[in-house]
Amino acid sequence: LYQQGVDATICVVCGRNEKLKDELSTRDFAQVAEEINTNSTGKKRRRFLSRVFGRKKANQDVNGQDIENGNNVKGQIDVLPLGFVTDMPEYMVAADVLVTKAGPGTIAEAAAVGLPVMMTSFLPGQEAGNVDVVLEGGFGEYSKRPSEIADIVASWLQDSDLLSSMSQAAKKAGHPYAADEIVRDIGQQTIAWMTLNEK
Repeated sequence: LYQQGVDATICVVCGRNEKLKDELSTRDFAQVAEEINTNSTGKKRRRFLSRVFGRKKANQDVNGQDIENGNNVKGQIDVLPLGFVTDMPEYMVAADVLVTKAGPGTIAEAAAVGLPVMMTSFLPGQEAGNVDVVLEGGFGEYSKRPSEIADIVASWLQDSDLLSSMSQAAKKAGHPYAADEIVRDIGQQTIAWMTLNEK
């Protein structure tokens, strides 16, 4: 994000992992970004961007438009480490993108609020199908490679039309009132069986 000139606030929900939260609170992310930039040759990144966006000149954006400043403009990134939170729905509503493992509850919550999802991992067997739901629903992608995740998320954040269409796809896939509907159906079936048994 930093290297591609994307401004972002990244909320990292650490749960009860206080050690991780403390480590993130004291890390100099600008220095980390610079180290990544000086240590990488850029070949893999260029190959990935070429594959995703087609062949374009180095000084063109996603839509093929000329970029005046090229890579000289760096993004302003703020990292906000959070511990255990009880207001996750509010964070999801405020977010533009969710980067997470492919947990069913998390994906269902994201879809219910129209939040595009970048999945980074899944538990074999029980969560593998969740990746397919997101990919086939058109509201997210999967990668376990950090550099590829960063490139994908940066491309989403730089394309408001794409983000909007992914958000609509997430809402279409989401069922925010599913729990209410399940309870109502169970109640109706229970009453129907009770009535049938009384006869």
